[in-house]
Amino acid sequence: MKVETGFSLGSNLGDRLALLRAMRDRLAATPGAALVAQSPVYETEPVGVKPQYARLKYLNAVVILTGEIAAEAWLRRAAEIEAELGRVRTEDRYAPRTADIDLLYHGDDHFDDSGLTLPHPRWTQRLFVVRPLADVRPDLILPGDTRRIRDHLERLAQGAERIELFAATW
Repeated sequence: MKVETGFSLGSNLGDRLALLRAMRDRLAATPGAALVAQSPVYETEPVGVKPQYARLKYLNAVVILTGEIAAEAWLRRAAEIEAELGRVRTEDRYAPRTADIDLLYHGDDHFDDSGLTLPHPRWTQRLFVVRPLADVRPDLILPGDTRRIRDHLERLAQGAERIELFAATW
């Protein structure tokens, strides 16, 4: 049975747009997967970073894929792609990175098990996730929630976080 899976993509080092494209293309090239939607690309200020990283703006986007792929397998695939694209993990979870792929949701899965929480535990707090997700799935209600993506966007859009359209197509 095919399951829809949402991913948040981000990069704030190197050729950020090329890296987003590479993340998207490699996810879509996963055997059994099909790309069904992609958001525009947004440029955002980094959140929670050390002062020396504050100037390194992110590019962010959301892609939606379908396939008969388990959430755990997607998580492993995302980590492989990040490593292939030069991501270096450090103790600083907000350090700059070439590639950041977060699994946002996987069908109707709702769990917190073995290092994977679905839907992503902080997605509702991040305009850089909610804005692009609202572009592709505005009426979606994720498992464990009662509000549509567009409702979360309305709430977050009134905050101080800045987000600017970078590329409508990519």
